[in-house]
Amino acid sequence: MIRSLYRGATWLAAPLLRRHLARRLPQGKEEAERIGERYGKASLARPPGRLGWLHGASVGETQSLLPLIAALTARQPDLTLLVTTGTVTSARLLAQRRPPRTLHQYLPLDRQAWVARFLDHWRPDFALWVESELWPNLLGEANRRGIPLGLVNGRLSARSQSRWALAGSLIRPLLKGFRVVLAQDSAQAARLASLGARSPQCLGNLKFAADPLPADETALAELRRALGAREIWLAASTHTGEEAIMAAAHGALEARHPGLLTIIAPRHVERAPEIAAELRAAGWQVARRSQGDALTPATQIYLADTMGELGLFYRLAPVAFVAGSFRWQGHNPFEPALLGAAVLSGPQVANFRDIFDRMAAAGAVTLAAEAELPAAIEALLADAQAAGARARAFAGAERAGILERILAALAPVTDPPTTDRPHA
Repeated sequence: MIRSLYRGATWLAAPLLRRHLARRLPQGKEEAERIGERYGKASLARPPGRLGWLHGASVGETQSLLPLIAALTARQPDLTLLVTTGTVTSARLLAQRRPPRTLHQYLPLDRQAWVARFLDHWRPDFALWVESELWPNLLGEANRRGIPLGLVNGRLSARSQSRWALAGSLIRPLLKGFRVVLAQDSAQAARLASLGARSPQCLGNLKFAADPLPADETALAELRRALGAREIWLAASTHTGEEAIMAAAHGALEARHPGLLTIIAPRHVERAPEIAAELRAAGWQVARRSQGDALTPATQIYLADTMGELGLFYRLAPVAFVAGSFRWQGHNPFEPALLGAAVLSGPQVANFRDIFDRMAAAGAVTLAAEAELPAAIEALLADAQAAGARARAFAGAERAGILERILAALAPVTDPPTTDRPHA
């Protein structure tokens, strides 16, 4: 009954969905020339041969897919991978770092006619779904067509679990449709199993398999020359309201640390003009990287408002605050740890609770409330080398062998059958 109601509601909602996309266009949240992809209209031809479909909703999921993409294409030379995402920022990230034999399309909105059009065109031989974005029409249609499905790095918050439990007849067939379910940790596995997933496994977090974020060595050297001996700390992936907190921490530290530079890398770079205006109105000397603003001795806050350069700033700053942890539910602390930064975060880290708990047990991360932030930054600036070494050691130990374990578990989904299905 619920499945039928959902399908009927999404069928009737076509005008609303079109208006929704139209509102997102002027906000920079959709690409006008590719808007047809959101209606299941492919903008690329399907290549011949085997095609695997990987879906990651946004930037974090897309980044976690990169090592899996490289490994799958290396092991299957005749395989092309289609990666779908739902955000412009994730599409841009993939364009910068996409491995060979990988295509990108935006995921169609979850209306039956649009997902059928998408699947009719691409005819994937298998599909891997990352983390938690479960669309009933799309996954239901893929399962109906017999496409082997795998869930990778599966996670559900306690709140999402409660909501899905109210629609058990909708979620259970979706989860049962996954031949292989790999959960981020035991808590996620239990939540997925309670909603119908078959034998979830815990082999480790796919994010641990990631290579260190890349950086342009020339740009890194130029920034180091411009900064000289100045003390630096980074606030990475900030959300609305957090930039003011970072600026306040800078103000609390500046008298004892003359020349201190605070680097702020917003999660959504399209917010940069607004952030710069707010900080300048508060009296701060701000330089924007995207505008080519010079870093001068008077610069107090450097706004790292470019795409794909977070690896550069993790290498540059000895202390990295992982934001989204005062105004959201946290971001991935593994990326700065892998590069040897001393890792700091706020207390709201529900999306990455298992990673933070294990890092804290290893002395590889510091959690601080808003009022404690200046003191925590100051302590890590004094102990950055040792704290960064602990973070790097944790990351190295967690990373060892994880990709091989995940690939082996996914083989029933990703490996070609004895006789491939014919392609039209």
